Amino acid sequence: MQLTEEQIHNLAPDEASKKAGKELANSSKWVTKGANELALWGECQGSGSKPYRTQVDTGNLAFKCSCPSRKFPCKHGLGLLLYHSRSPKDFVESNLPDWVNEWISKRGEKEEKKAEKKDKPVDEGAQAKRQQARQQKIADGIEELSLWIKDIIRNGILNAPEKGAGYWENMAKRMVDAQAPGLSGMVRSISNINFYNERWQSEFLEQLLKMFLLISGYKNIANLQADMQNDIRTLIGFTQNQEELKAQNGIRDDWFILAKRVTQEDQLTTERIWLYGVHTKQYALVLQFSVRGQIPETTFSPGSVIDAELVFFKSSLPLRALIKQQHQTKTATQVAGFKNWNEVVCRETEIFSINPFIDQYPFLLDQLNLVKYNNEWWLQDEEKKLMRLQPQYSNLWNLLSVSGGKPLPMVVIGKEGEYTPVGVWALNKYNIL
Repeated sequence: MQLTEEQIHNLAPDEASKKAGKELANSSKWVTKGANELALWGECQGSGSKPYRTQVDTGNLAFKCSCPSRKFPCKHGLGLLLYHSRSPKDFVESNLPDWVNEWISKRGEKEEKKAEKKDKPVDEGAQAKRQQARQQKIADGIEELSLWIKDIIRNGILNAPEKGAGYWENMAKRMVDAQAPGLSGMVRSISNINFYNERWQSEFLEQLLKMFLLISGYKNIANLQADMQNDIRTLIGFTQNQEELKAQNGIRDDWFILAKRVTQEDQLTTERIWLYGVHTKQYALVLQFSVRGQIPETTFSPGSVIDAELVFFKSSLPLRALIKQQHQTKTATQVAGFKNWNEVVCRETEIFSINPFIDQYPFLLDQLNLVKYNNEWWLQDEEKKLMRLQPQYSNLWNLLSVSGGKPLPMVVIGKEGEYTPVGVWALNKYNIL
């Protein structure tokens, strides 16, 4: 996989790593180095007596380094990639050293074990008993959650900010016990509401109503269409078999990587990667989960385009996807989006009429400008119509500096009148915000 310098810079976890990686992108820093069709490797002399051994799986763009850094990728991985990008002739084509071969082999063994596990026969009787037991646990749990929601409404919501963290956490844990992790996450999202925001009541009621609607849907799931049944079950916390999904025919396109959002909760890192099909005009969301220190399966560089085949999870409105096969990385070019906010609102109306549980959605608009109105920041289209900028938006000044106060093609993520810009086109370049 050949990446440009810009794409490599976008892999950096922070500015410090990006700067340090640039400083390592030269021959004086590397004691040994090499490359072949499988991997890129090198030994970088640090402050210790032994050089740090750095490896890059160039097929799936995965990293490993013997340095103590917890950042991913570390500065050595970034430096090695940059060095190879700038001076590929310095890297002699050769066989893998033992320490690189061991890592590449282990990655191959993991894939083989996954295949063996997939081929292992399933005890259908035991599986049916487990499913029946789980369904009973969920049924008991949602009855308790339903009563909890009704009590909150009966007592009024104005005292909700006074409830301690334990009040919400106890119910979230109860949903975990009921084997409904999706409902647990929805309860926790209520506890994360900013009760100092003057519009907290609307957000609070929306979350409660969404949970109640989900509970009602699950109770009547047999009467719903198959795709909506999949949506309900997924939101409750059931999973879809990814190997079975990958066995299906996917959609091959040039997928523009719009944005990557990384969140950390305890030891779990979640990556949300938003993509846009240049030819199919289909949006996609790829999720990656990894434990602290673990290498994600694939590294995505926002602003780049990948020729890949995606398979979508079964849904009334397919959005979440898996990469079935990736072919190559291409140069990004600007693509047309919605003309104005009216078109976005019309599309949102269609989306929520199909699936009312959609939490947020990406939109690409041809021209948006950042303006201030009534002491708040808004996003204005060419027809002077406004949509609110997400109040906690942290990249305001970055957006202002890139745009210079002028309208630009912009990618936003959000819904129902509140949006977060994630990227803009300026000077024929896609800028990550």
